[in-house]
Order: sequence, then structure tokens, then C-alpha cells
Amino acid sequence: MKKITLSTLAAAAALMAPMASVQAQQKFMTIGTGGVTGVYYAAGGAICRLVNKDRAKHGIRCSVESTGGSVFNVNTIKAGELDLGFTQSDVQFNAVKGVGQFKDAGAYGDLRAVFAVHPEPFTVVARKEANIAKFEDFKGKRFNVGNPGSGTRASMEELLAAMGWKMSDFSLASELKADEHGPALCDGKIDGFYYAVGHPSANIQDPTTSCGAKLVSLTGPAVDKLVAEKPYYAKVTLPGGLYPNNPQPTQTYGVSATVVASSKTSPDTVYQVVKAVFDNFDEFKKLHPALANLTPEGMVKDGLSAPLHEGALKFYKEKGWVK
Repeated sequence: MKKITLSTLAAAAALMAPMASVQAQQKFMTIGTGGVTGVYYAAGGAICRLVNKDRAKHGIRCSVESTGGSVFNVNTIKAGELDLGFTQSDVQFNAVKGVGQFKDAGAYGDLRAVFAVHPEPFTVVARKEANIAKFEDFKGKRFNVGNPGSGTRASMEELLAAMGWKMSDFSLASELKADEHGPALCDGKIDGFYYAVGHPSANIQDPTTSCGAKLVSLTGPAVDKLVAEKPYYAKVTLPGGLYPNNPQPTQTYGVSATVVASSKTSPDTVYQVVKAVFDNFDEFKKLHPALANLTPEGMVKDGLSAPLHEGALKFYKEKGWVK
């Protein structure tokens, strides 16, 4: 039997020491996104791909987690279980102010903005056979209002309140996740759904292709009032022909997707994330069509209610984008 001598052990330990120190230096960070067919998940993957490209230099390993969406991400960052997360600009505003779905918990003073991403129009999709011409036609129909914990659901509730509607005005107010509402529509289980998403999105592409689903404009006095009163909303037109079987433009309104963190999230981690995105900006914009029209000037201010994270602020000051 071969003897293991002290010198053999010492040699093995010497070989393993550099590996151990590399592992010790490596930092792990997680970005909370949304459903796997939504743009948050794709955009989170794009960010992580750019961060991980330079992992040998900064030692940060970035991973993406599919989550329940905006409200879930803010609450999970607050609990210290996510480093960064995507959230709608209206949800960010409500968390900072302690209103809406954060009324009971109160203002989240440690929330920090990192950057804004793509616009997110509220998109209403109807089953072709449901004969829906306008949103009001969904009264008494089976409608997916979004899963609890998502920004979509929070915005839906705000719209219904502005219209003077209740959930009971639908014959069924289903709470399917974003990845489930397209198949449910094509299977005839629901007549329509409402979803805040960047475009183009596979989530809208699938039902419009598979079962001829129709986009429905979202307009009227309630929408006009919301846009006038809320700083995080803006009117949007989806161009005709963006999706199969939908040649007409669709009028709606929406929010911006934003990336947020906690003031407790490491400044170096946030700095490296921001640096990875903006140092590879052309590549970042090509990673998903919804990112194609972004500009650094817009990303450092649009839809941001929380103060900028110190790690992000350091980079933006270096670039001269923020005084």
C-alpha cells in the first residue's frame, strides 16, 4: 500500500491553496426577474452574461432567478435574499413612498435605483372568439388579472379602481402567472389577460401566432386621469404589425422597467454591474429587441423614484452623466 507522507500532504495543500483563495474571493450575486417568457428574465440574463464575461477580473458570479415579479423582488431585496431586482417604475415609487401595496409595511427607505431599462406598456390581449373591441367589453368575462406579487397585478388593481370596477365585475378573475396566461387563452380557459411587458415579447407572440389572439387598446377617461396624476405613467402606441394577426396600432399606457437594489447591496457589486452594462452597451442593446432603443441619458433618470445606489452613482459621475 502506498504511504501518504507529510511531504505529500504538504504538496497537495500547496496546490489547493490558490484554488481555495480564488473560491474565497469569488462573490455571488443574484438578480430577481419575472416569468421565464417575459423580458425581465431575458434582460436579467443579458446583464449577467456581461458581468460574467469579466469574472476573472472582478470575481463576481452573476445569476438570474425567475420570480413572481416587481413587488416580490422589492420585498425579497428588503429581506436580504436578492442583491438586485427588476421592478416597474410605479412599484418603485410606491415602495419609496410607502403607498399602494406597501401601505402596511411603510416606506422602504433603503431602496436604491440602479438604472431604468425598457418601457413596459400595459398590454391587453383577447381571445379571438370573445369579440372584444374595447376593455369595457371584458365585464362579465373570464379575465386574468395577474399573479399576486407582480407589478402587473398592482397596476391592474389601480386601473380597476380608477374605472370604478371591482374584481367581481369579471365572471372569473384568474391569478395565473405570466407564463401561464397565453396557453390558458388559447385553450379557451380565459377570454383575456392584462400584462405589463416590454415589446416584442414571446409572451404576446405565442398566443397571437397560435390562436390569432387580438391586442385591445386601453384608453378612456380612467386612463387619461391616471396618466395625468401619476408621474410614472406615460401613453404608448404599439405599432401595427408588431405581432401576427394584429395589423392595427394599439393605444395604451405604461411604466418603465427599472433595476433596483438595497443601500446594503455592496457598492462594488453594483458598480461592476453598471460598468458591465455600459462598457458593453451596444452588445447589451442587441441581446433583446426591447432594449434596442435605450440611451444612457434615459437610463440614469427615467422612472427612478429612489435615490441612485452609491455604486451606480460613482460610475455615472465618472462618465459625467450625473453631476
